[in-house]
Amino acid sequence: MNTTSPKPVARRSLFKAGAFGAAAVAGGLALSACGGGSLAGSGGGGGGSKTFKLAETHPDDYPTTLGDKKFAELAEKYSDGRIKIQVYPNAQLGEESDAIEQVQMGSIEMTRISSAPMGEFVPAMGLFSLPYLFDDADHLWRFLESESGKKLLGEADGAGFKGLGYFDPGARSFYTSKTPIKAPADVKGLKIRVQESQVQIDFIKALGGSPTPMDYGEVYSSLQSGLLDGAENNEPSYFSASHYEVAKNYTLDRHMRVAEVLLINKDTWAGLDAKDQEALQKAADEAAPFQREKWDAQVEADLEKLRGEGVTINEISDLAPWREATKSVIDKHGADLGEYLDAVEELRTA
Repeated sequence: MNTTSPKPVARRSLFKAGAFGAAAVAGGLALSACGGGSLAGSGGGGGGSKTFKLAETHPDDYPTTLGDKKFAELAEKYSDGRIKIQVYPNAQLGEESDAIEQVQMGSIEMTRISSAPMGEFVPAMGLFSLPYLFDDADHLWRFLESESGKKLLGEADGAGFKGLGYFDPGARSFYTSKTPIKAPADVKGLKIRVQESQVQIDFIKALGGSPTPMDYGEVYSSLQSGLLDGAENNEPSYFSASHYEVAKNYTLDRHMRVAEVLLINKDTWAGLDAKDQEALQKAADEAAPFQREKWDAQVEADLEKLRGEGVTINEISDLAPWREATKSVIDKHGADLGEYLDAVEELRTA
């Protein structure tokens, strides 16, 4: 059982019935007897073999899922078979917010989570939702691999987690059904789908658009019917959801780079001996560049497919006017993130 009291979670109940239901359906709360069968993990503490569950919302062949699987493979290798990690893709253990609640409680041990919902548990993770913060992927990774990036990952400790590392989620960009977006002024008056995020809502408002919170599954039909003028997401999501069929203008402004985080329950981590902790950390460190390579390859492949489907791709090379138009969003939502914002700026030209 968990022995520490995790930080209270804003807006969501830790004991939401759906969280336990999803886990029960996809693998059960009846944990294996490998090492004692506690809620903190199917392996319990100390020596012996341990089998952990890792929740993943994306499909089996998605780059983050492939990264999870590489992490599991390496963890078993470096622990000499003492640690086995079962990856559950396709949201079998629940959607991201449900999965992270279960990891916080210890009913499952691990998850790969976007830093967007993670910001609800660790407010400093909201850094990655700020618009036009990073120049490119290399700038993002300079920050993630810096002491500041490691310190930010360490803030998960106060919420009942141990952050093992970051994965790459690419960048979110705009796509529209009729009017192509080539400059900030082009967003004015457009109904743009956003996630349930005040940062995203304020971002679209700053550009003069009309933010429309909506479930992801409703976006296709809403673009098709005209209820929405556009939406925003990364290349693999835009392609795999077939949104290009009803929104053939894709603007690569790359306004948001929301890092992915690999997490383990803090008590599960504490129950491992030093050798197994070292094995897990080494596995996470080596899985990250593998996942990034898979992500980059997927993006290039999907962009080629999108061009073949007749999608007009507008590449934005000068971010200065976009940053100026949305500066108010960073001023508002980055007020408590000065240390990290300073580090991002310092690493801009490193």
